[in-house]
Amino acid sequence: MIEWWQILLITLYAFYQILDEITIVSSAGSPVFAGFITGLIMGDLTTGLLIGGSMQLTVLGVGTFGGASRIDANSGTVIATAFSVAVGMDPQLALTSLAVPIAALMVYTDILARMSNVFFAHRIDQNIQNHAYRAITVNYLLGAVAWGLSRALPIFLALVFGGPFVQSLADAMQTGFLKVIADGLTLAGGVLPALGFAILLRYLPTKRHIAYLILSFSLTAIFITLFGNVAAIGNALDGLLPNSLGRAYNGVPMLAMAAIGVAFAYMVYQRSVEGGNAPATSTTQSAKGEIEDDEL
Repeated sequence: MIEWWQILLITLYAFYQILDEITIVSSAGSPVFAGFITGLIMGDLTTGLLIGGSMQLTVLGVGTFGGASRIDANSGTVIATAFSVAVGMDPQLALTSLAVPIAALMVYTDILARMSNVFFAHRIDQNIQNHAYRAITVNYLLGAVAWGLSRALPIFLALVFGGPFVQSLADAMQTGFLKVIADGLTLAGGVLPALGFAILLRYLPTKRHIAYLILSFSLTAIFITLFGNVAAIGNALDGLLPNSLGRAYNGVPMLAMAAIGVAFAYMVYQRSVEGGNAPATSTTQSAKGEIEDDEL
């Protein structure tokens, strides 16, 4: 099961990640980073990155517009990764049976944290009127503590007391009467990243830039096929040579595809600037429902 020091480190990270998300925004509060850190602590980095990356893609098009709360994909990733490694649960199964439900339930702790900060904000307003500057700092820090505990406390309790329940659930889903349901959940886990992309495309101005979408998709498919075949031929020939070079030929790196995407985005930006239509500083929405700018 999960060791006490692992519970301590994961709890401390859970406390920090929400503060990073609402203040520094260094990406340490993202699902993929949560999977990386939790996987590192649990000793299985591959599982952590798989669950974290899948959750990152799932919530790719989900944003917190205004003061709205959204599912806490970070906390879901942390708990799913920890228990997936601890009890030997399939990562895709942990994604659908643990990460997504827990992420949805953590909305309530997010609301509780927001309500607590309203209380501290009113106290700060009163402190400003009374010129109590030391009290302003104290109440500000208490608000940060409320945010941190909204994630750290549920995760700590889940890791300490949830082990036997998750173990029995994993046994039932892998070998018991729930195996049929588990197979369906595993299949759904593979669909979730596609759902995240669909949500993202719904809120991006895709219709205005459909040509770039088609071109990017075509280039990605062509490059992956081309480089994949070249890599297969290179590895085969290397194995036939009497003096093998001892190297592996890899496919096209995702960084190259990301660079192509950045190039297209820059082209669109340059055209908007030259046309006198620089991106606005606030969120705008077209008549067709497309959000044409970032939430910031």
